[in-house]
Amino acid sequence: MSRRHLTFACESETLVGTLDDAHGKSALLLISGGNETRAGAFSGQAQLAARLAARGHPVLRYDRRGVGDSSGENSGFRGSGRDIQAAIATLLVEKPDLTRVVGFGNCDAASALMLFAGAGCQSLVLANPWTFEDEDANTGPPPDAIRARYAEKLKNPREILRLLTGGVSLKKLGKGIVGAMRPAPAPTSLLQDMQKGLGAFEGPVRVLISANDRTGQAFISSWPDCQVQTCEKAGHSFAEPHAREWLFGQLLAALEE
Repeated sequence: MSRRHLTFACESETLVGTLDDAHGKSALLLISGGNETRAGAFSGQAQLAARLAARGHPVLRYDRRGVGDSSGENSGFRGSGRDIQAAIATLLVEKPDLTRVVGFGNCDAASALMLFAGAGCQSLVLANPWTFEDEDANTGPPPDAIRARYAEKLKNPREILRLLTGGVSLKKLGKGIVGAMRPAPAPTSLLQDMQKGLGAFEGPVRVLISANDRTGQAFISSWPDCQVQTCEKAGHSFAEPHAREWLFGQLLAALEE
């Protein structure tokens, strides 16, 4: 395994990427979420790429336009389709023997892959897809998630004892009950565009959800027919040791299927 840095064009701008090279013919295109650089929080994506490359799979990470080392204006995930396509084209030039590119994104990077119908990838791994319109981002957990949380608590004798002995805030409990009774929100235009884009994708798709993540909970609530794999006690970025291992296993399985 070797690591090298690349520059490549996206329209009139220059993108900077990092290729963790390996001999395998199934490669991962790792797309950063939010405005995160290709290394990831605390170099998490760089570490993940190195581990996958050590197992024989090339991994390309890159900064989209206007982020990190890449030039241009940051148009957000909704405007990142050309960036993804440019990265795939570069990966295929660098590794002409590849037979498959697996696209992986967390949060709005997953949403971008859905919006652009995979943007040229043959397989997708989508983690905690972002479904909020900007004005909805600060709302609480979806009603389905609240109901599921209370149902789980009612199965726990310790939680029932806390309720009976005054260990539970009645104010918080009342607020939670009101939230659980809210009707499900109407589908957003973003959600509808994601459904349309993913519907046009013909390859295999894995959807990964962090059990403790509000973004993942909202996705499940708004996309009820979706088959998902859930990592228990995991936060949004799979930063917990057990979640890192779980994510690594899921990506490795997607690359080797």
